[in-house]
Amino acid sequence: MARPIPPVTLRGRLIAGLLVLLACACAAVGVVSVLALNRSLLSGLDHQLTTSRGRFASSLEHSQGDTRGQSAGTFGARLVAGVVTQCGVVAPQRDTDDTSSTGPTLTLSAADTAALAALPADGRGRTVRLSWLGDYRLMAVPGLDGDTLVTGLPLVEAEATVHRLEAVEAAVFAVALVLTGVAGALWVGVSLRPLRRVAATARGVTELPLADGEVELPRGVPYTDPRTEVGQVGASFNRMLDHVGDALARRHASEQRLRRFAADASHELRTPLAAIRGHSELARRHPGPVPPEVRHALERVQAESVRMGHLVDDLLLLARLDAGRPLRREEVDLTRLALDAAGDARVAGPEHRWRLELPEEPVTISGDADRLHQVLTNLLDNARTHTPGGTTVMVRVGPPAGGGPWVELSVADDGPGIPEELRGEIFERFVRADLGRSRASGGTGLGLAIVRAVAGAHGGSAEVESRPGRTVFRILLPASHAREALPSGSPT
Repeated sequence: MARPIPPVTLRGRLIAGLLVLLACACAAVGVVSVLALNRSLLSGLDHQLTTSRGRFASSLEHSQGDTRGQSAGTFGARLVAGVVTQCGVVAPQRDTDDTSSTGPTLTLSAADTAALAALPADGRGRTVRLSWLGDYRLMAVPGLDGDTLVTGLPLVEAEATVHRLEAVEAAVFAVALVLTGVAGALWVGVSLRPLRRVAATARGVTELPLADGEVELPRGVPYTDPRTEVGQVGASFNRMLDHVGDALARRHASEQRLRRFAADASHELRTPLAAIRGHSELARRHPGPVPPEVRHALERVQAESVRMGHLVDDLLLLARLDAGRPLRREEVDLTRLALDAAGDARVAGPEHRWRLELPEEPVTISGDADRLHQVLTNLLDNARTHTPGGTTVMVRVGPPAGGGPWVELSVADDGPGIPEELRGEIFERFVRADLGRSRASGGTGLGLAIVRAVAGAHGGSAEVESRPGRTVFRILLPASHAREALPSGSPT
């Protein structure tokens, strides 16, 4: 049998605790009142039996007994040496002038006889169950002839009175529990309303994009009375919001300064880099003899200036995307982009096996063709650079597995996979999968950051799934017919 699940909310626990305490109090009051009533009724019967002093039992020795002043159902018995010699019960009176006698002859069982014989003649009342009569309050006193006189009164009315009290108490206590539960729920609900507002504010804070840009935090809660527990929680929560807001503001200001610095530095570096490339190219074209070591140095200067120019262009692109500058919007055929990018990758990496999975009809979206081509190029370069020769790389364009108004652009390979410790930050800037690679042969660590930034600027998202033997980069972009209807942001 399954155990009942206790309430988990504070409101439920408070109401349940209140009802349990009230039920315990009602049970205690009921038990005490029933016991007190039962004792009072038994005391009344014992008083009646003491007053009669065995008169009815004594009269049984003569004819049918003297029933005057005896209530109906009074039991009497006379015992001599532990043997019942006479016994009887007062019958109900049928007429006001009828002095009545005992009822029909009683037949006592052996158990009844033994119970009567066991009664001590001390004049104290005791409860005994007689086979044919039910529960009786019996009292035994010594007679004048050396016999024992037993007189008893039925407990039917006393038991009925106790049962009526129990029924009334059960009904009253049940109504009290229901009314207390309803009133307690309302009272606890009103009392916990400030705490629920604190929880709602905290929940709203957790739903804010704290990791992205400048965030406006809620103003806090008005419950700050230090004399109450809720006020203490509210004051602490407001202080926490102030600290978080200050930290977010400082972080945002720092990021803005870094972005401006990257944009300004990249912009300023373009002119000297162009001059370096121009002068190195001019020196290489000098008609006179140039020593081999000088020619090699000039070639390295030109190669590094070209590489640095690509780095500056990537930094400028990221800076523009961070600043929220809109991209060019035009109809872009993703199938054509995939064909062109895969063809370029096949030329750059002939040792790999390049595959295409394209739909029969062209897939078009609204976006920036140059930036989307850069996304595909970065993903294919990434697959070619980080997988050995003979690896199969699959480029796919089509609807995503989950459906919806999206287009999926994916690049999958069967290479060794991405190290687990890098999967969570693979789209961050300057993250390099192979830390041991030389700067001359490796990339800048900005390729995948550009992939995610461009996807986000198109209202889409970038994600990766990797394990040994399979790595998939998926780019989800809004379909052209759904762009106007969908808010900007990543798909869920």
